[in-house]
Amino acid sequence: MNKYESIIIINPSLSEQENKEIITKFTDLINTDGKVENVDEMGLRKLAYEIQKNTEGYYVVYTFEANPQLIAELERVYRITDGIMKFITVRKD
Repeated sequence: MNKYESIIIINPSLSEQENKEIITKFTDLINTDGKVENVDEMGLRKLAYEIQKNTEGYYVVYTFEANPQLIAELERVYRITDGIMKFITVRKD
């Protein structure tokens, strides 16, 4: 298993409850074939550039161990989840 870090930016117009549901959804997905080490909710931050007519986004950073096959599935689910504006997943050394 490799170590990864994944950052997602959630649409700021969602409620706090909807944010928690999204965070829990991806924590559970990662735990199906890996192990979440840390979930850091950075909160509402100003974006470097406008995304979907928003100037702010709710940042969440996941640090986890997983098999490489999980990353493709994780990013697929990121793409189809309403409320996720941007994401990136990188392998840590």
